[in-house]
Amino acid sequence: MNYMLGLRCIKCGKEYQAAPGVYTCPRCGPVAGILDVVYDYQKIKNNHSRQLLAASEDYSMFRYSAFLPLNPKTPRPHLRIGWTPLYRPPGLAGALGFQNLYIKDEGQNPTASLKDRASAIAVIRAVEEGATTIACSSTGNAASSLAGNAAAMGLTAYIFVPGRAPQGKVAQLLIFGANVISVQGSYDDAFRLSAQAIERWGWYNRNAATNPYLVEGKKTVAMEIAEQLNWEVPDWIAVSVGDGCTIAGVWKGFRDLYRVGWIDKLPKLLGVQSSGCSPLVDSFLENRPWRPAEENTIADSIAVGVPRNPEKALQAVKESGGTMVAVSDEDILDAMRLLGRTSGIFGEPAGVTGLAGLRYLAGNGVIGSGETIVAIVTGNGLKDVQNAIAAAGEPIRIEPSLEQLVKELKWRGLD
Repeated sequence: MNYMLGLRCIKCGKEYQAAPGVYTCPRCGPVAGILDVVYDYQKIKNNHSRQLLAASEDYSMFRYSAFLPLNPKTPRPHLRIGWTPLYRPPGLAGALGFQNLYIKDEGQNPTASLKDRASAIAVIRAVEEGATTIACSSTGNAASSLAGNAAAMGLTAYIFVPGRAPQGKVAQLLIFGANVISVQGSYDDAFRLSAQAIERWGWYNRNAATNPYLVEGKKTVAMEIAEQLNWEVPDWIAVSVGDGCTIAGVWKGFRDLYRVGWIDKLPKLLGVQSSGCSPLVDSFLENRPWRPAEENTIADSIAVGVPRNPEKALQAVKESGGTMVAVSDEDILDAMRLLGRTSGIFGEPAGVTGLAGLRYLAGNGVIGSGETIVAIVTGNGLKDVQNAIAAAGEPIRIEPSLEQLVKELKWRGLD
């Protein structure tokens, strides 16, 4: 059963029916008029429970279908999306001085990022609306996730990426059969061109900051965290921030569970950006409206100088009582090394930025050592091998000689 009531503008509060092509509030405009999906929470509460959920054998994001804006009869991608592992690496916790630190590894989704959750919603909604072509702009992960999910659903995909997108992600797009347009400019340039093309040809719009339904897919990561922790809500959730859609989705997931009585408290949010592109962190810390920023960071998936969903993101952090922080690219590379060497988890730069922020704050009193923390690693490191090598260094290169090996290891202090 679909419990969606409609859409509501987060700025003026006007409500709209969930009709095809309705993405933003006409009264407030496409930038300020971001819409939010509204549900009948009382009916969800009456018809569903944690006990019924525990009996479900659907270990994917669709186990939370009561909270999703989908017709249950619409076909879904055959890919297994969601129900990613929640680890508790003792070595990482010890290195940071926390007693209860968990890692949610979203790199184990089909196209190796959290964005699969949003793209699955997009392709299903596209089919429901009778679309055969779907498009988006992306710095990488949203692009590859859309390409993969569109292929699984038999849809044609057009993907607009800035020219700096890593080759590993571009390769995914091409393998999945997407039509890839490499825009020789910034993410904002790619976004604007995609919007123009979508309007020109009437394609289904997967741009997460415009399409209100995609946050609904992202929120399932929060629901999984709650269930995997036996409904004991962590004190903090650390997550990287680009457009702002993911952190907004995390917050909505916990709020939805709270509204139906499945959890009894809400977590604080730690939103983290690179100091090379931190328009939302600067806005939050300086208590002022956000301003466009340069896109000067290795964390390509969050290199968004003109965020398209800033209000939801900033509102989520403020409502949660959390905070935001910017970290350097070197901090991000350090986090990649630390995560890999203490836990065996391989995160891309943007994927570990939340952890880098957590490390930056460790020991300063903002987060207590005894608090329970979940850091979401949003993407796998194989998507950006170049920066992985920059973080880890080059291999030891020698001739096939044991004598030379002994000499080299001794010189490096490894013998």
